[in-house]
Amino acid sequence: MNFQPQKDFRTAERRLPFECIALVLQGGGALGAYQAGVYEALAEADIHPDWVAGVSIGAINSAIIAGNEPAERVAKLRTFWREITANPLLDWAVAADALAPKGNLPRALFNQFSAACALVAGAPGFFSLRQPVPWLYPNGSIESTSFYDTNRLKSTLERLVDFDRINAGGMRFSVGAVNVRTGNLVYFDNETHTIRPEHVMASGSLPPGFPAVEIEGEFYWDGGLVSNTPLQWVVEHGTRQDTIAFQVDLWSERGELPRNLADVAARQKEIQYSSRTRAHTDQFKQYQRARHTLANLLAKLPADLLGSEEARMLSSIADHKVYKLVHLIYGSKQYETHSKDYEFSRLSMEEHWRAGYFDALRTLRHPEALRRPDNQDGVSTYDLAADAQE
Repeated sequence: MNFQPQKDFRTAERRLPFECIALVLQGGGALGAYQAGVYEALAEADIHPDWVAGVSIGAINSAIIAGNEPAERVAKLRTFWREITANPLLDWAVAADALAPKGNLPRALFNQFSAACALVAGAPGFFSLRQPVPWLYPNGSIESTSFYDTNRLKSTLERLVDFDRINAGGMRFSVGAVNVRTGNLVYFDNETHTIRPEHVMASGSLPPGFPAVEIEGEFYWDGGLVSNTPLQWVVEHGTRQDTIAFQVDLWSERGELPRNLADVAARQKEIQYSSRTRAHTDQFKQYQRARHTLANLLAKLPADLLGSEEARMLSSIADHKVYKLVHLIYGSKQYETHSKDYEFSRLSMEEHWRAGYFDALRTLRHPEALRRPDNQDGVSTYDLAADAQE
């Protein structure tokens, strides 16, 4: 995968039939390298987002994308993922391919050992095991509420992300977090907030592993506790415009019937964190169909009715804008278990990155993926796994 620096194309120059290109990144820990691979393929195709929204690891990837020049984004993503997956005990699996574990059982054992390393030693530049253990800290202290310390992540974000660039507003940026006290999902958006490393860290502070992050006197946890996919924010909380959204999910809501307790744990996570992607998409289609139908109906009303208070209210929610949702969903390997989201080996990272890269390449190869919706609903979806056979 050779990245060639590209100039910063604007939407019209990309020749895509949309006013806005959105990149929507789900949470999923170590699986997030898949999103980096997807972005590399989009960058090579000169598709650069106007809006990036993320939750958890998706928030971190979003910050690196929004907080760098277009020509530097893939390289900065690569730096982040290589740094947090550095492990002298395991890097031989990539450095010496002949020694890398082959077959499902050897690879499953390798992944389990790698996940155990992360539990004990953390991930470089990301998180470290809290010392002493949280039970030895006084009640009420932030140290008593999590097993890991995330100060390393703040330093990493400050080094790899230009927050002044994010706050300048050239690209819209949104990350989701949960207010610990109220339980409400909150989006930190550069149209309403001055974004700092704490906002990104809050989006990825999954308890009880990571501590809540304090922002303006309130404490926040991982947005995935309420909704792991920020699509709803993108389609409902911006200026309505013709939009294509690349939704990159790390958990599939569809899967096989578990065969043992390990499978049960893995499947539980998939269901919990997939955030019912297709159900939310179907719901949005219904709303969009209603908007289009209402716009058509209002166009038929006589002038005296159009001036009524009721018609003016309905006109505020009716329009003919269109939405194209392009789904890219990571497909878990047979040897991956419930620990796949905290299995930070370089070997797995490279595999996840390649999977995202090639899934995006195959998706972009199909003309339908980037085609403007021409149906009555004003919205259409494209999912390579469901809509194409290769």
